[in-house]
Amino acid sequence: MFLLYGGLFFLLLSRFVFIQYTGTAEGQVLSTKAEHKYSREQVLQASRGKIVDRNGEIIAQDTLSYKMIAVISPNASNNSGIQRHVSDPANTAKVLAKYIDMTEQEITSLLEKSIKSEKYQVEFGKAGRDISNKVMEEIKSNKLPGIIFIEDLKRLYPNGQFASHLIGFALKEEKEDGTAEPVGKMGLEYIYDEELTGTPGKVEFKSDTKGFLLPNAEKMVTEAKNGLDIYLTLDKTIQNFLEEAMNTAQEKYNPERITAVIADPKTGEILAMSQRPSFEPNTREGLSTNWLNEVTEQTIEPGSTFKIFTLAAAIEEGVWAPNATYKSGSYKIFDRTIRDHNVVGWGNITYLEGFQRSSNVSMAYLLNQIGEETFNEYIKLFGFGQKTGIDLPNEATGIIANAGPVERITTTYGQGTTVTPIQMVQGMTAIANEGKMMQPFIIDKIVNPNTNDVVENHKVAEKKSPISAETAQQVKEILASTVTSEKGTAQKFKLNGYTSAGKTGTAQISKPGGGYYWGRNDFLYSFLGMAPVEDPQLIVYVMVHRPNLEMTETGSDTTSEIFNAVTERSLKYLNIEPENLELAKSIEMPNVVGEDLMASQSKLEAQGLKTVVIGQSDKVEEQYPAAKTSAISNSIVFLKGQGDIQLPDFKGWSKRNIMIYKSLSKLPIEIVGEGFVNEQSLTGGSIVTADTPIVVKLATPAEVTNNKENLDESQTDLPQD
Repeated sequence: MFLLYGGLFFLLLSRFVFIQYTGTAEGQVLSTKAEHKYSREQVLQASRGKIVDRNGEIIAQDTLSYKMIAVISPNASNNSGIQRHVSDPANTAKVLAKYIDMTEQEITSLLEKSIKSEKYQVEFGKAGRDISNKVMEEIKSNKLPGIIFIEDLKRLYPNGQFASHLIGFALKEEKEDGTAEPVGKMGLEYIYDEELTGTPGKVEFKSDTKGFLLPNAEKMVTEAKNGLDIYLTLDKTIQNFLEEAMNTAQEKYNPERITAVIADPKTGEILAMSQRPSFEPNTREGLSTNWLNEVTEQTIEPGSTFKIFTLAAAIEEGVWAPNATYKSGSYKIFDRTIRDHNVVGWGNITYLEGFQRSSNVSMAYLLNQIGEETFNEYIKLFGFGQKTGIDLPNEATGIIANAGPVERITTTYGQGTTVTPIQMVQGMTAIANEGKMMQPFIIDKIVNPNTNDVVENHKVAEKKSPISAETAQQVKEILASTVTSEKGTAQKFKLNGYTSAGKTGTAQISKPGGGYYWGRNDFLYSFLGMAPVEDPQLIVYVMVHRPNLEMTETGSDTTSEIFNAVTERSLKYLNIEPENLELAKSIEMPNVVGEDLMASQSKLEAQGLKTVVIGQSDKVEEQYPAAKTSAISNSIVFLKGQGDIQLPDFKGWSKRNIMIYKSLSKLPIEIVGEGFVNEQSLTGGSIVTADTPIVVKLATPAEVTNNKENLDESQTDLPQD
């Protein structure tokens, strides 16, 4: 017995020594096995990058939501006085079916199947994700055992239907490990999916067998890295103006499609872009089979708006004679007759009148004087038949119809040749910007929110000038006459308080099988314009496809209602004051950074600019607008200094100026509403700090008028003095 037990003890001791010396047992490394058993890892979610407008206003961002899980193992309730698992699948399913997108039968089947498989817990797939705080609280109020919630992130588009085909959307996709993360499916969300996607972090720690953190155990934290933030050139306020105007036209005329884009002619920045039909990105409601961004990916025959560039070529070549006459009505070439839109014409008229009346025949005569090859070169110089280079993919080029003499003539008035809306806007920048053609762009910058480093910064790009400044000025004046002349086709595009210029278009729409649709409800109606004429701040291009018109309505009714509404509201928002427009002149901003604050204020005001000072002392640390940029006389310039900040009287300020002031001052200003400031929580002249809460309430002119009318009505029964 002694020898037997002694031998066994010797073998056991040898085994201990071997394991201690080698660290292995049965071919397994014990330290690795222990690490696996007692190590725990918790994933730290990374936020998808934000998409914001030029002022930092949110267009797309991640927001807090919840994921629902059902704990179904009875082990969860062991040694607990509270039931922590689902014991009644039928009742649980009955309650949950009221809140999530699953039927009672589907939930019951899922729970019972998982219980039979002896799973510890089960998720509800797509139906159990992206649950709002409100719904979560309502489910919790039913006190269902075993139903728990985990914090999650959901992609939110707070503006709803807002440049939807441009922004696109992201949806969560399940990965092989069962987790889900948002993936861009359309628009900028798809194009910049890699940049927007963050890198998850993790927390590693040692635990006991039940998963609890061991005392004095170290935690290893790898921070999550959020996705990059994309700053657009879009202006949320101007985009909202456009969306509202398009909704009104859609409801009134029920067209097949509407496309519109607004740009800054001096920089090429796209300020607004939209199309109809559109959709709600949060729910994808209204999303059709057309996923194209029509401003850049869809080609159209532009119609008479293209005459702008034919006119510019004629003036630049020195063959434009506005007072010379020609016989309108028809123009014969081979076996083809080019006709004016009223067929019989207006007799012998001047070329200026012909342009104002949108005569096709006048373009045919002009082509003879310009020369076909020369005209083709101008088309190329204006960027047609080639990509503009806008920072969006899948840009179409269009086709210039110049196979024969007839096609070259029809091109002069925009028929047969195809273009994209963005090409038309790019060409128009040369007219509005003294001959300088600007490349359009939509991405302002891309910023790493983890370091605040600018990863990509777009610079304004000027292309080769197709025409001189003198030619551009003449074209502007002629385009303005189409609005102001009694013979002009653009009279309906006259604005209240502002000058406007542009060209109407009525184009035939090609059928899928060949040929063209015909009829007043089967045309593409468009307008390419700018305002104000003296110093254009906006280019607006509107197209309405096949609207339903009443007998008393014309195609210009559809486009003018959109153009006029969005242009007038946008100019007011940009602080272009109608009453001072005739006196307005362009001023190149001097550089006053580093100069004495008060002296700089006097210097700028002497040049006809209004100044807003942030801080009362020392030198100018920052200015807006920046040096060498253009400002309009009587517009506002912001100067940031040091010291106490005296709050201005914000009444009448636009939201844009409030955003600029907030950004420069770093004050916690809460902005409520849209339009112009109507109320502020602190009176002008108050001394404020970074901790002072400030609220400004904005209202549109219509809201102010309605409030005043309601107040007047409420006072009609009051006793009079």
